[in-house]
Amino acid sequence: MTDLKNTAPVAVISPGLPDDQRRLIDLDDAIAKIRTQIATADLARQCGQKPIDPDWFHRARTALRHLCRERSELLAKGTGRRRREKLKDALIGVLRDRHDPETWVGILAEAQARSEREGL
Repeated sequence: MTDLKNTAPVAVISPGLPDDQRRLIDLDDAIAKIRTQIATADLARQCGQKPIDPDWFHRARTALRHLCRERSELLAKGTGRRRREKLKDALIGVLRDRHDPETWVGILAEAQARSEREGL
């Protein structure tokens, strides 16, 4: 059976990322590894080589469930995209406070034009 501890070397993660985002990347890697091991064991079973060890399969599925749960908790806490959107909202609030309404309309028009040019 596939060894859950047999993993490839850990890839280097950019040192500038916050701890939550680093953990999210680690979790995604671990989830992918376990899914690959389960799929490999299933392919071996289908080829008739050997049956899947039920104890191993249960441990793998349990580990996968716990990793997915931790990933969900990190995402719910605001890691990743939500955090970036909150930063953008705060930036917009600061800029709006610093500019008069006419200037703000011009800034918005310029941002929308740039967005359309870049296909965003």
